[in-house]
Amino acid sequence: MIVGLDIGTCNTRVVIGAVDENGSVSIVGTSCVKSDGMRNGVILNIEAAKNVIKEAIEQAEQNAGVTVSSVYTAIGGVQISSTDSHGVVGIAKVRGNTREINESDISRVIDCARTLKFPPDKQLLHIVPQDFIVDDLSTGNKPPIGRMGDRLEVDVHIITAACSTLKNVISCISRTGYTCNNIMLKTLAATQAVVHDDELDLGSIVIDLGAGTTDIIVYVKGSPVCTASLQVAGNLVTNDISIVKGISNATAEKIKIESGCCWRQGIENDVEVIIPGVGGRAPEAVRKSEICDIIQPRMTEIFEMARSAIKHNSQIKQLAGNIILTGGGAQMEGVVELAQEVFHTSSVRKGMPENAGIVPEAYRRPDFATAVGLVMANKDNDSSTNGKKKKNRKVPKEKKNESGLSKFLKRYF
Repeated sequence: MIVGLDIGTCNTRVVIGAVDENGSVSIVGTSCVKSDGMRNGVILNIEAAKNVIKEAIEQAEQNAGVTVSSVYTAIGGVQISSTDSHGVVGIAKVRGNTREINESDISRVIDCARTLKFPPDKQLLHIVPQDFIVDDLSTGNKPPIGRMGDRLEVDVHIITAACSTLKNVISCISRTGYTCNNIMLKTLAATQAVVHDDELDLGSIVIDLGAGTTDIIVYVKGSPVCTASLQVAGNLVTNDISIVKGISNATAEKIKIESGCCWRQGIENDVEVIIPGVGGRAPEAVRKSEICDIIQPRMTEIFEMARSAIKHNSQIKQLAGNIILTGGGAQMEGVVELAQEVFHTSSVRKGMPENAGIVPEAYRRPDFATAVGLVMANKDNDSSTNGKKKKNRKVPKEKKNESGLSKFLKRYF
């Protein structure tokens, strides 16, 4: 059993996946609980967050009919930073002859690339190879094992996280009585669930529209080249509705979820929306288009800031793949059409996890992309002892049709 735990600003989601001996995953249990003690993706109240995490895991356990002991989780937000690095090593000759590159050489060159001085408050989260170079010849992002060469280089993308954030997440989970096996970048996990290999090769962008933050990752030739996070997200949309209509945040959130739309041209049925009265004030009936007039400018701003962050951090002018939208904000009506207008492309879609369950497909939504992705990314990890005792077994050979990203996650994370 592999458990994916997505601790969000607005909701905490859990997905339990059962992995069979062939490596296939079946989603057997899910849950979604309203978060508490969180702000902009950061845990502020350990006790409140702990209670939510425990409730979410226990609900998923009941739905799946199993008991688990450990989880995999993910983080995002402004506490994440990234940079690129380069490493180079020589390939020792054997009796004066050039030899084949092996796993040891790959490990050495990656270790060389990671020798950067991080600030004392930062900790290495991921190091992802972007391009291997053998004797000045680029070989792509796959390790050139078996190639002959005298000099091996690598370009890598290094992702770090704030030490305090990591410690708070681990502490919060451990207080619930569960073990945190590993922490992963949120958008990297979501990629596993919703992005196809051809999209990675062509170059694509994953935008996670959360409640507290908007997280972005850009892929070129199958590897991440840029990660960014914005502190503008769904909560600002809720706040705008609350201020303009003079209602509570809770009521504004309900209206956003039930009647929210961010693309006015797409409204076919301009139905009435009832705004509850506050303090004895009579309820107000407004049109759906009026709510859209409040939401659309803020969502446009979010996408424009995302586009600027991508352009500034990656210097990429054009990608041949898709823009994939995940997170709770991706469920809003009209979000695809608005993104198409802002990014000047029709290649925008919602990131829907593939059907891999024996439970109702409640998890096949953009907001479950991270939790499902955590299960997919760690399905080959032997550190989990959930559901049954761990048994010694032979490690199967890699399948020919296994995705390149899966191989990287297995090898380097």
